This record gives sequence, structure tokens and C-alpha cells, in this order.
Amino acid sequence: MTIVTLGIDLAKNVFAVHGIDETGKAALVRPEVPRAKLLELIANLPPCLIGMEACSGAHQWAREFTQFGHTVRLMAPKFVVPYRMSGKRGKNDAADAAAICEAVTRPNMRFVPVKSIEQQSQLFVHRARQGYVQQRTALINRIRGLLSELGIVLPLKAATVRREAHKHLEDLPGWCNTVVGDALSELTRLDERITQYDKYIAQAAKEDVQSVQLMRLGGIGPTTASAIVATVGKGHDFTCGRQFCAWLGLVPGQYSSGGKQRLGRITKAGDPYLRTLLILGAKAVLNAAKNKTDPVSRWAIEVQKRRGYWKAVVAVAAKNARLCWAMLQRGDEFKLPA
Repeated sequence: MTIVTLGIDLAKNVFAVHGIDETGKAALVRPEVPRAKLLELIANLPPCLIGMEACSGAHQWAREFTQFGHTVRLMAPKFVVPYRMSGKRGKNDAADAAAICEAVTRPNMRFVPVKSIEQQSQLFVHRARQGYVQQRTALINRIRGLLSELGIVLPLKAATVRREAHKHLEDLPGWCNTVVGDALSELTRLDERITQYDKYIAQAAKEDVQSVQLMRLGGIGPTTASAIVATVGKGHDFTCGRQFCAWLGLVPGQYSSGGKQRLGRITKAGDPYLRTLLILGAKAVLNAAKNKTDPVSRWAIEVQKRRGYWKAVVAVAAKNARLCWAMLQRGDEFKLPA
């Protein structure tokens, strides 16, 4: 029995394994493999192709399996669903493992690059910072909601909420003063924590050669550069800059048929965090373009005049994404367009 392709349905404690031989017949079917036994099972197999869904722990397992000589491919779960054959077998872990085993052999399947421990370490910082930002936004909205119960209606701007909440704090009755005061203290703590994580990201970007190179582009700061490098590495999994843009969701969706081309809104597919960072950087580029005369600034202003502000912002973000991919691919050979 020679296993050539193996599909693993990942879980927390019990895994499902489905392996096929050269003829495509099932040669290894294990619906329930305990977590402690999975690594031993894979280590005893000859080098083969292993497919898994890109989910929690997938990158760590991929690094472990690679050490035994296996070729590991990760796939987005939505690309595995069509191979599950739900009408025939139903939804269970064994069927998922068989579907993964089938999907990983498809010639046109799109794979997720396996991240190194360094890349995951940088993404840890980004995810933690983003979590603190979301907590801060929720806390500001909570303060606005509490004060509105007392007839104090504040605008959405965060700086105004801080200022006005402190101004009205002494006039709040009883426990209202205690609750809002504690919320403002927690808000200050979150501000300090986010500032500290901004420093961590800036330091990591400064020490990384690729991030330093990306920061040469307008609208690409330490946060965006570090996030792109940690997410896609050198971009080898994309054949061109447009494919990278499509993965980020910065290209229009197509509804074309019968030789007639119909383009809609941007797809907003892919990583929303990277797309948001690129959009914010594009807004800064477009706002500063009014006082500049370089080719990119002139082009951005012309796009804004023809298509409007927000379409110009998306166009600048897409251009920056393509330039980032070209920089990651070419390295020191890349030259900024004149």
C-alpha cells in the first residue's frame, strides 16, 4: 500500500484522515484519529501530498508534516465544499477528509501559502492590535449610549466623545459618575496599549528588509508593509499584480455573458484587514496629491475628476497593491515608475 495523496480534516481533538493510492482507491481511511496519534501516523507514511483546509492550527501542522518530507497544500474551506458530494454521503468529518483529498489534486485549485513562525508572530501583533482597536470603538459607543440616556448626545468623533465625556463627568449623578468614569479610565488604558502595539509594528517593519522597501511607496506605512509581508511573504503564490488585487477584492466583479462585458462593484474578497489598510493609505495619497506634481499624483487627480473620489481611492489602492507585489517579486531590482 503506497499512499500518494492524503486529506486531513483538522479539528481540536479528533481528526479524520483519508488517503488514496496510485489508482485513486481509498487505501487509508481513519474517521477518528486522536490528536496525540496524528503526528505519529503521518511520520510513518512515505512522502506524499497532504491537503488540509486553512483553519486554526493548519500552518503549524503543515510545518510539522513538512519535516517528514511530505508536500503540504492548504486550501480555503469554500473551495473544498463542491467536492464534498453532500447528496451522496452527507456532512461529516470522514466526508470532509475525502473531499479535501479530492480537492488537493485538482490542477486549477488555489492554495494558501504556508506561513513561517516569523510571519505568524508578526500577524499575532496585528491581530492583537486590531482587537484592542475594536474594543476601544465598542467602549466609545458604550459611553455615547450611556450618556444619551441622560440627555447628553455626543457626535461620533472619538476625540469629541473623550473631551465632552470628561467635561460632563462631574455633573453625572450617583452611580452614573462611577460607571462613566471607569469607562473613561479603561479607554485611556486601551489608548496606551494600542500606542505600544503601534511601536511594536513600527520596530518590526524597520528591521525587515522587505517592509522597508514597501514603505518607499506613497500610502504604505509600517502597519501596511508589515501586514503584507507577514501575510503573503514574497508573493510567489500570485502570478501577477492583478491577481494579487483580485485576491484583495480591489477589482470589479464581472457579470459578463454573450460577448457583452459588465463590470460591477469591487468584490471585497480576500483579507479585509489588508484591504482596509490599503484603502486608508490611498485616501492619504489622494488628499496629498493636490499639492504634488509627480506622475502618480497627477494620475490620481485625473481619475478623481473623471470617476469621483471613492473610485479614485480604490484605483490608488489597487495600484499600490500591484506595486507591492512587484517589489516583493523583484526585490532590489525593482525601480519606482518615473
